[in-house]
Amino acid sequence: MLDRIRHLLPTISLKTLTSIEAYDQWATTYPPRAHNVLMSLEEDAMLRLMPTLANQRVLDLACGSGRYGRLALEQGAKSVTGLDNSPAMLQANQHGQRVLATVGALPLPQNCMDIILCGLALGHLPSLLQPLAEIGRVLKSGGIALISDFHPFVFFNGGQRTFTGRDGRVYAVEHYPHLYADYHNAAMAANLLIEGVLEPVLDNGSGEIPIILALRLRKL
Repeated sequence: MLDRIRHLLPTISLKTLTSIEAYDQWATTYPPRAHNVLMSLEEDAMLRLMPTLANQRVLDLACGSGRYGRLALEQGAKSVTGLDNSPAMLQANQHGQRVLATVGALPLPQNCMDIILCGLALGHLPSLLQPLAEIGRVLKSGGIALISDFHPFVFFNGGQRTFTGRDGRVYAVEHYPHLYADYHNAAMAANLLIEGVLEPVLDNGSGEIPIILALRLRKL
């Protein structure tokens, strides 16, 4: 419960780490499953938007500890490639082929993936234009990308992404809120069509606010 509250309420005087710094500490305790209420709501939204993964070539983009890679393998994906810019998270990930790279420069040929899954990662980046351009480049025509992000309303109300470090201190993680319009504009530039949106909500004690933005995009 405390972890969930820290995500939703303002935090004071927390040191902010880059995503690389944060996940270097977080990797050993970050399980490959939805491990709190917020992540459970995020995963439920992604599953509701998800196409069949059977016999598909799947990219688990910003794969972390492998939550969506594991799910893709369980659903019969033909292949799963996990890509992340955190060496520590890739070491903790035990699912499929894993590659160290950034979401803005995917070491993959164009039109090579049927499905791209990207959970709670693009908020670490100040701009969506290059990541969406790369997603559009490597997706096959008609391919599907599922993207989730922490809802910008959380951050406009003072919330932060936080975790407990190895030293027992609570840290904030670098995050940039992106509006639906930001995703829409970046998707259009990348020849992607947003064809589904979900915004699950949670009651923070003073009313319900959307906490996740989940999108389904199709390459035109």
